[in-house]
Amino acid sequence: MNYLELILKTIFIYMLVAAIFRIMGKREVGQLGTFDLVVFILIAELIAMALEKKNEFLSGLIPVIVLVVLQIIIAKISLKNSKFRSFIDGKPSIIIKNGIVNFKCMVDQRYTLDDLLLQLREKDIRSIDEVEYAILETNGKLSVFKKDDKDKKTYPLPIILDGEVQFDNLYTINKTKNWLLNILHNKRINVGDVFYAFSKNNDLFIIKYNEIDK
Repeated sequence: MNYLELILKTIFIYMLVAAIFRIMGKREVGQLGTFDLVVFILIAELIAMALEKKNEFLSGLIPVIVLVVLQIIIAKISLKNSKFRSFIDGKPSIIIKNGIVNFKCMVDQRYTLDDLLLQLREKDIRSIDEVEYAILETNGKLSVFKKDDKDKKTYPLPIILDGEVQFDNLYTINKTKNWLLNILHNKRINVGDVFYAFSKNNDLFIIKYNEIDK
């Protein structure tokens, strides 16, 4: 492989990777889910293999294109299907609730006490007893709400997402299915019409599908 050919291939790869990241959306590396990260690693490996092939450079890029198309299809399905999205990305996990550590949840997520303490220190929190809520997000980051937050008693857990009731969150705020259905009945709203709803100050704040830009 001569130097000119190598330079041209490198420029082409640069433009291709830039286009791939543009197509796949604007998310920081720290915001990538496990599935996204695996796809990006595979793309990097496949591109490296394609560069090493002398006479099969373009054919070596076919798996890259297939991965990108597959990722786009999966992303579109995830936007429209919450169950599929949960399967691909998982769900946020409440690690600390009302100042109490949920060790069962930590075991399920294979999340150690050392991991928890490390991420708390990164947020300048010295001790677990300073935390009211801590939520392990799907990208592995820990969202923390301290006990001295003014709005700590009204932490807005999502109750309805994409027309589906989040029963775990509903029970976390000590509410029942009947409580939710009564509010929706009084507002003359069906669960399937709700894009997003959360509870605050014992009331339900609702965003319907017909209220968002599509």
